[in-house]
Amino acid sequence: MEKIEVGEIFTISDENDQEEEVEVLATVDIDGIEYIAVCFVEDVQEDSEEDIDIFFLKVDEDGDLSALESDEEFDKVSAAFEEVFEEEDLED
Repeated sequence: MEKIEVGEIFTISDENDQEEEVEVLATVDIDGIEYIAVCFVEDVQEDSEEDIDIFFLKVDEDGDLSALESDEEFDKVSAAFEEVFEEEDLED
């Protein structure tokens, strides 16, 4: 799989095999592991930025996506994306 790009839209399945379209908001590399921040496309179309739920996924070597495995990993990834989003706000 090619590198995932910001703005890319793809379909994921939840634990109930319900498919949802998500849009990539940002990517970050932490310790050689790529993570992406995504939100549901439906949320972007319906809500303002403050109402959008953002969640993080890990990208493995094959380009497959998986959930974060621990609270520590979530905290590390969340802090990294917070910096990314703050930098973007400063640029706007």
